[in-house]
Amino acid sequence: MNEKASLSALFGANSSSTFLGLDKCDDLELLNSPIALIGMPCATPYESVGPYCKNAPRALRESISSLNANIDRHNFDINGKIFVDDEIRAVDCGDLPYDEDNFQLNRERIFRTIKKILKKNSIPIVIGGDDSIPIPVFQAFEGAEKYTILQIDAHIDWRKSHMSETLGLSSTMRRASEMSHIEQIIQVGSRGLGSAHSDDLSDALNWGINLFTAYDVHSNGIKDILDTIPEQSNIIISLDVDALDPSIVPGVIGRTPGGLTYFQTLDLIKGASKKGQICGINFVEFMPEVDVDGLGALTTSRLIAATMGILSRQQYKNNVSD
Repeated sequence: MNEKASLSALFGANSSSTFLGLDKCDDLELLNSPIALIGMPCATPYESVGPYCKNAPRALRESISSLNANIDRHNFDINGKIFVDDEIRAVDCGDLPYDEDNFQLNRERIFRTIKKILKKNSIPIVIGGDDSIPIPVFQAFEGAEKYTILQIDAHIDWRKSHMSETLGLSSTMRRASEMSHIEQIIQVGSRGLGSAHSDDLSDALNWGINLFTAYDVHSNGIKDILDTIPEQSNIIISLDVDALDPSIVPGVIGRTPGGLTYFQTLDLIKGASKKGQICGINFVEFMPEVDVDGLGALTTSRLIAATMGILSRQQYKNNVSD
């Protein structure tokens, strides 16, 4: 045999353009799934670096494609199949287009897309793309409800502006704090030099964020974090994958030692779902061009797959209790 041995060959995976072989939804007007995965290449990049995470959605789909035939097998990370009921499965809605010259158009597309998904009573799983994407995502949740943001990130992202841009990836949580429907922000995983200016941190603390550094997580676990989430609250999770340690996610623009483990991160998502309702989640800042042997893509795509299972269980519980 001349073919290289691979998981795809071992498990008999079929070629698919969707994440883990999910059914595809090309028209959001026809969306009828409770969970909608969608790729977003970028929103508002800085001129100095450009849309450096734009290839992440494709890379993450490719990373897990070897397991397309295994989607209905036991996932030990969530102690069961990903989807607990055939009526509660995710669909892959493809990727939004990205305009290199019109950032306002990018933001409007993201905003309108999330609005459509929410109108269909579906939970968006956003695969970025850089950390400017969550700003229009958060904006799309504006309405009658109030929300808690659980940010898992190596940085607090409270810059007023950077390089004269107020809607870039370094200002994400400050912009969120200015939205009337955001009533609580919990920030987990900050670490290292360059994570924030002192006045940015002061502004964040004065606003009322709950801050748990990576050191806090390693020292004390996640119970205190989950205790700050109000029971039955509406939760939006924003996960910058640089929150995880570079030993398992090296594919980020700025590697910093001391990051969270895979299971610490997964337990935060599980715990949030038990305390309230996860209404949306972003996975951002994966940069495939600097990944090492596909390790970061593997870790991130497995985390996304497990998250689909967590959301499936959340929706199943809601259906049973109705």
